[in-house]
Amino acid sequence: MARDGKIRELEMLGLFAGCTGRELRSAAQLCTSLDVAEGSVLTTQGGRGEECFVIAAGNAIVAIDGRTVATVGPGDCVGEMSLLDGGPRTATVTALTPMTLYVLSSVEFRSLLDTTSVARRIMTSLARRFRDARAHRPGDAPASFPATFEHVG
Repeated sequence: MARDGKIRELEMLGLFAGCTGRELRSAAQLCTSLDVAEGSVLTTQGGRGEECFVIAAGNAIVAIDGRTVATVGPGDCVGEMSLLDGGPRTATVTALTPMTLYVLSSVEFRSLLDTTSVARRIMTSLARRFRDARAHRPGDAPASFPATFEHVG
């Protein structure tokens, strides 16, 4: 995809909403576009996290301990928690449909956080997910973040 097309596509994704033109150009330089088939596993619970994925098109299911806990789609990010804290993947994410993704290595992800306003949206989303996880499991509230799933929405 041409760089201008990538910038326009990123601009339409919620994660990049409100980014300046300069920030969008920076993000476009960092992201690598990837198409995956239905059934492709993006992250495996317990595995090592070396990249994260911003979903441009398609949907995926998020499963913890084999139980589906969410469906994610365009604008969502998966895999970022492992990049933030260096811990293992907290969920298995599998493509439900063919997908177009933007892939960021751990180094690229850190650069994105340092050079764009995306960091605040990611932190806000993580806080919301933590609160949601606690609210939905009152008798079995997670003691820490790993009980939540990896998705920014």
